[in-house]
Amino acid sequence: MNVVQEPLQSGQPLAESYLSDYEAVEHLYGGGYPANERSWTARLQWLDQTEHLRAGRKELVSRLREYNERLNPEAAVMSSLSRLEQPGTVVIAGGQQSGLFTGPLLVIYKAATIIKAAERAASLLGRDVVPVFWIAGEDHDWDEVNHTYVLSPSLEVSRIRIPREEGRRGPVSHTTVSEEEWNHAATELERLLPDGEFKADLLQQLRDTLAVSGSLTDAFARLLGTWFGKYGLILLDSADPALRRLEAPMFEAMIRSNDELESAYHAASKEIAAQGFHPQAEVAEGGANLFYVFEGERLLLFKREGRFVDRKGLVSFTPNELLDELHSHPERFSNNVLTRPVMQDYLLPVLGSVLGNGEIAYWALTGKAFELLQLRMPILLPRMSFTVMDDKLQKHMDKYGLTWEDVMDHAVFDRIKAAWLARQDQLRLVEQFEDMKRAFAGMYDPLIGQLGSVEKGLLKLGGANKAKIIEQMDFMQTRVRDALERSNETGLRHFDRIELTLFPQRKPQERVFNIFAYLNRYGFDWIDRLMEVPYDMMGHHRMIYM
Repeated sequence: MNVVQEPLQSGQPLAESYLSDYEAVEHLYGGGYPANERSWTARLQWLDQTEHLRAGRKELVSRLREYNERLNPEAAVMSSLSRLEQPGTVVIAGGQQSGLFTGPLLVIYKAATIIKAAERAASLLGRDVVPVFWIAGEDHDWDEVNHTYVLSPSLEVSRIRIPREEGRRGPVSHTTVSEEEWNHAATELERLLPDGEFKADLLQQLRDTLAVSGSLTDAFARLLGTWFGKYGLILLDSADPALRRLEAPMFEAMIRSNDELESAYHAASKEIAAQGFHPQAEVAEGGANLFYVFEGERLLLFKREGRFVDRKGLVSFTPNELLDELHSHPERFSNNVLTRPVMQDYLLPVLGSVLGNGEIAYWALTGKAFELLQLRMPILLPRMSFTVMDDKLQKHMDKYGLTWEDVMDHAVFDRIKAAWLARQDQLRLVEQFEDMKRAFAGMYDPLIGQLGSVEKGLLKLGGANKAKIIEQMDFMQTRVRDALERSNETGLRHFDRIELTLFPQRKPQERVFNIFAYLNRYGFDWIDRLMEVPYDMMGHHRMIYM
């Protein structure tokens, strides 16, 4: 495994400014800069001084221990929990939605980053720092998490999916997946993965996991525990009803200060726009930035005429009624994308939070909310970013003179591919067709012009006749081009494999493909070898050459 840094544009200018020009955007964040050692010591001191502002450690660890004993029962995890129970221990946190078979590769890279960042911070500060993965099981958008992708042997980016009919949209953690649905998804994965020495055992391990998992979140947690539990990674499900009871004081603060909280988000959005950036999350007018679960459906709350209501008109509360409901049924409350960072900081002593670039961009909206609720944004750590390339693919790129930058720029890649195919046309057939069409038009257009003097209708007829002749030439030219592609199919498949492997759906590999394709090819210890890659605190994109 050889690792080389290569550039990859994130498409998130605000996140890139955070990493490369922190002083310009510091007022939007304020949590400190990851490469500045003073930021780490300042954050640690603040956490020590504000222990009383967060949820009780013993109650938190008690619930996390119960959850991890069921789904992630590694000795290293129990050790992490015992340390977290002690005052002064802090965490590196990060999270993701619970996707099918863990979703895209970036989830794996995020888990690895959380663990390695915790190790680095512990070494830097001389303090216990434990890794925590926050599973966003409270999210309700089934279509965002019910699928994953692998590259089939026939070079198709194939989707594996557990579909659901439209209905009430409840938290993913509370959405049951049947044995039949699991079997269908696992069978589809088996069909799409190439045969190899690891395939049978890998699929058996997956099926054993699915057999005892009642939801996407359960399976997600068990798989992460299988791969990362040995490194002490604590798992947390944001939809856990027991955690809701611990979070109730923060929900109460959000309800009591809801108008001020909304104003804080709007003010941050305006500041972001004033600096020329596009806010990465919508700050809805009159939005309460909280969800309420009613009869299994997760409803976003808004403020209308002094009441908290949902868009469908299913629930309506005065502020006092909503507080009474919170005290009676905290499990019915849920964060949105803007309040979740604050809740994470209330629940855990967060030293640093591992985020993707899109998340770094939208966290800028939350800086003033942290201050309003007497908290402080943690240090934001970019997730490590990788693209995996095998030696065969590298040989293809060398053969056609392709660089990483060529493949990354899709317009350039298309031009290089078209130019290569054109060079295979040694008879210049395509060019000859274009010459012939120009020559024909040059001879026929003057004749058509004269036809109108013979009879008015002949002018229109002549134009139609010309179009039909050109159409026939185009038809023949297309057939020739198709034949040319068939005769050069091997080379074109090389180009396709390069693009589909590195940029499937014209997106970075890590945002599309699932980990099982790589475990199937490189073995069960592939993640352990990934954990040996040196930690890059600034999250630069790197190529992993296998």
